[in-house]
Amino acid sequence: MNDNSKKMEYGRQDEIEDLSLSPPTMGSMQIAGSNGFGHNIEFMSQAYLRNRSSEIDIEEEIPATSQDRPLPIFLKFADVEFKVKVRNSPSVNPVKSVVSKVAVQLNIEQDNYKQILKGITGSTGPGETLALMGPSGSGKTTLLKILGGRLHENVRGTVTYNDVSYNAALKRRIGFVTQDDVLFPQLSVEETLVFAAFLRLPSGMSRRQKYERVELIVKELGLERCRHTRIGGGFLKGISGGERKRTSIGHEILVDPSLLLLDEPTSGLDSTSANRILQILQGLAKVGRTVITTIHQPSSRMFHMFDKVLLISEGYPIYYGKASDSMEYFSSLRFVPELAMNPAEFLLDLATGQVNDISVPEELFESQETAEFEKVVIRYLQRKYKVELEPKEKEENHQALKVPERLQLAVQVKKDWTLSWSEQFTILFKRTFKERWRDYFDQLRLIQAFGVAVLLGLLWWKSSTATEAQLRDQIGLLFYICIFWTSSSIFGAVYVFPFEKIFLVKERKADMYRLSVYYVCSTLSDMVAHLLYPTFFMCILYFMAGFKRTVECFFLTLSAILLVAVTSQGAGELFGAAVMSIKRAGMIASLILMLFLLTGGYYVQHIPKFMQWLKYVSFMYYGFRLLVKVQYSGDQLYECESKSGCRRLQSSPSFDTVNLEGGLREVWILLTMAVAYRLCAYICLRRKINIYNL
Repeated sequence: MNDNSKKMEYGRQDEIEDLSLSPPTMGSMQIAGSNGFGHNIEFMSQAYLRNRSSEIDIEEEIPATSQDRPLPIFLKFADVEFKVKVRNSPSVNPVKSVVSKVAVQLNIEQDNYKQILKGITGSTGPGETLALMGPSGSGKTTLLKILGGRLHENVRGTVTYNDVSYNAALKRRIGFVTQDDVLFPQLSVEETLVFAAFLRLPSGMSRRQKYERVELIVKELGLERCRHTRIGGGFLKGISGGERKRTSIGHEILVDPSLLLLDEPTSGLDSTSANRILQILQGLAKVGRTVITTIHQPSSRMFHMFDKVLLISEGYPIYYGKASDSMEYFSSLRFVPELAMNPAEFLLDLATGQVNDISVPEELFESQETAEFEKVVIRYLQRKYKVELEPKEKEENHQALKVPERLQLAVQVKKDWTLSWSEQFTILFKRTFKERWRDYFDQLRLIQAFGVAVLLGLLWWKSSTATEAQLRDQIGLLFYICIFWTSSSIFGAVYVFPFEKIFLVKERKADMYRLSVYYVCSTLSDMVAHLLYPTFFMCILYFMAGFKRTVECFFLTLSAILLVAVTSQGAGELFGAAVMSIKRAGMIASLILMLFLLTGGYYVQHIPKFMQWLKYVSFMYYGFRLLVKVQYSGDQLYECESKSGCRRLQSSPSFDTVNLEGGLREVWILLTMAVAYRLCAYICLRRKINIYNL
């Protein structure tokens, strides 16, 4: 190694030492560096904190402490490859289909994978902004997910963070902004950021400091005008696409991650907003954060904001190095633009092999008129990269440059939760309820409960148990009530996790909260509706239908209905968590509900022995029995006007299989089912969420 290279290595080593030993001090409100958040703002006025119309009331007052600087992360990746399994479409020819299956079983067909990334090498560190460029479908987003620890299967090569492989401790040090904005549509912009601040920012920051951090980001991202507007999405009106993108970025930079990854952060933005975003990212990098972003075709001004550029074409790298050196490199290969051209546009033309208005090397002249000329250009650039750039990168940054041992150890230490379980629960419950309350108190649901209650009350107006026929009618009403609230609770819960899957995956990848906290908050928040509407329903129907007019019997009947609803909610959550698919969850819930309905004890009382096991797993069976036991007593008399005289209710054919005494057995079974369903749902949810990627 010559003297110059030694000096370069020692110089880089000194830079690492400086980053790890003497970080720039941050004031209580300094968030980033220049061009972004690198300036102190004055304390917000008392009037702002007192009069904010959408302030989230989270009672937590913690003494203010200075914020720790993010841990420097030096990212290196070498020979990264990724492939996906290609599912062959079933052949119409049965002979070909059989041959294909046999070939797969004998491992004859090896070519059932598609190569997405084909050996990509590079590195970046604190203070640098790396841009991943290339045409659509080149593999930029895939590489970004691998670098962010989002993809692990079928990945080859090495990716290290401070010379250490990816581990769970890095989750809370990495910010990831996806291309599709994953934000709760019912929350406003400010509510989204405030809840994220209270969940993710260090507990050492006071409540006021967290609000100030949100206020600063709202101002820096130009979100003041829409701060109180709902995010929206789908059929719900909300903020514009550009504002939604800026909110997504704010959600991640809120916590000052050590490594910030962004997938197309400027898509949907005008040039001024896009420049502002890149200035913010540049500022975040300058104070010691590592920033990597995919970008399709930036303006020339934006292009020169990047420190490094990795240009990818068809999964292969064709340039890696300083953005300012890219034109010089391609000029050395004799690819020179013949007219003034945006450097980013020039690079993308080369990545696609389109060299119109670009001079090419003499050795490519022969192929210039052929149909395969674009592929010839791309292969030529790939070969040159392998020979001229990749060996230099591996030698200088991967072999010679070593990260201090203390930074290697620090990146393996998992950061403690910023909040305790109960504190996370308080914040997340408020967010969950605020996000869903419009669904809970929907006018149509209220009209449905009221309308059905009145209709049933009129049909069973002042019903009695004087005769066998009247008794049978009233039992039918009890079974219908059981069916109505069982189906309402199941279908009200079965879609919750499939609908929120994408939000849950994103927030769990960022380690925002414990999964158990989310599950408990979701269940308890939804339980408000599952208890409120049956109560409203029974208050109307009970006295219209002529049930027993005693306070004890009313509350026991209501409690039985609520217990059935809560158990049904748990079953719905289990079905939804087991499949995490809106379509399949609904189908499974319909089938199970039909099965439980038939074995509930009303349509068929004397079930054949080989099918009797079904009724013992049916919560509707136990719920219906409990309702009957609460409403009727075995010693109660009926048929008193018949020739044979009064009879006890227990002697009625309707109660052949039901002993009207007791009822605690059914209560304990339903309670056990409610808990068991939820435990199983939580286990299924944990397993499913861990295998999904964004």
